[in-house]
Amino acid sequence: MRIWDIAPKKLCRNHLLGEHRELHAVWSVLTGNKKGYSRHPETLRWKGRLAALYARHTLLIREMESRGYSHRSKLDHRLARGGRKQSVFVDPPKKQIEILRNKGCACRV
Repeated sequence: MRIWDIAPKKLCRNHLLGEHRELHAVWSVLTGNKKGYSRHPETLRWKGRLAALYARHTLLIREMESRGYSHRSKLDHRLARGGRKQSVFVDPPKKQIEILRNKGCACRV
């Protein structure tokens, strides 16, 4: 499970769409008080920062739509509370870029 902290335009198709799917999973766990993945480091770092997670979702949607994908899985903006900026990282952004480079995918990092 991973929510990247780099610009969505730099992500390849697989990482962009994968992050979108995983973001919905994190949102569901945090807003629905679900137990699955509730202790995962990626989930924990967004706890209390749903406004920031909602903002990340907006960035992902913009990039998806710019690539011709349609988006139909909205988040409830009324639940987007808490911190508006993410400052907690599982891996810092520089390390995330290194991870993506090592994957050998089409990400532009």
